[in-house]
Amino acid sequence: MKYLIVVAHPDDEVLGAGASIWKWAHKGDQVDVCIMCTEAKARAFRPDDKELDDDTHAALKYIGVNKEYEGTFPNIEMNTVPHLQLVQFIESAIKESEPDIIITHHPADTNNDHLQTSMACQEAIRLFQRRPEVKRVKEFWYMEVPSCTEWKINNAMQTFNPNCFVEVGKEGVDAKIKALGMYRGVMRPYPHPRSAEYIAGLAAVRGSQWGVNYAEAFEVVLRVY
Repeated sequence: MKYLIVVAHPDDEVLGAGASIWKWAHKGDQVDVCIMCTEAKARAFRPDDKELDDDTHAALKYIGVNKEYEGTFPNIEMNTVPHLQLVQFIESAIKESEPDIIITHHPADTNNDHLQTSMACQEAIRLFQRRPEVKRVKEFWYMEVPSCTEWKINNAMQTFNPNCFVEVGKEGVDAKIKALGMYRGVMRPYPHPRSAEYIAGLAAVRGSQWGVNYAEAFEVVLRVY
């Protein structure tokens, strides 16, 4: 199976699907990651450019990512970029990666870049309709990113509604937390949602919803076979 994780910022991929990526990669699946705003210029506690780049490569290598697609769209200003440019960047990753499953942010996340990434991804997955030579995506999923997805307060938009649970085990959760720790300035002390305790607790809660020890939750919004 081939997966493409499309995210707005470095660390979103680990926060949303790090344990699942680790599991899929270790069983032989191909997982690629497309990051729209690799520079993350507006990030608090941001290390310098080289350090952030090193952190990203180290974290993705550790969890088993096959290939990175790196965009330089403006951080927290993606709404100022023409929608077509965002779509075309994701389309270029789709053409090269040839994924079976694409995973991105839930559009109701309380982060403008997450919204823009999600909307552009929804458009990009239709590429096969215009380009018959492009492999058709079989499934499209949303993921939850701690400190963004649970902060959805716009009642005009549907909340994240998980219907797919990937059992990752304690080993997968530990790998996720270790990978997040490779991003300098990202982790916070408990009870912040980006603390080790919260991430482990969320995985335990998601696992208990489906009768397993630890899991990551996703919302499958498109399935075509």
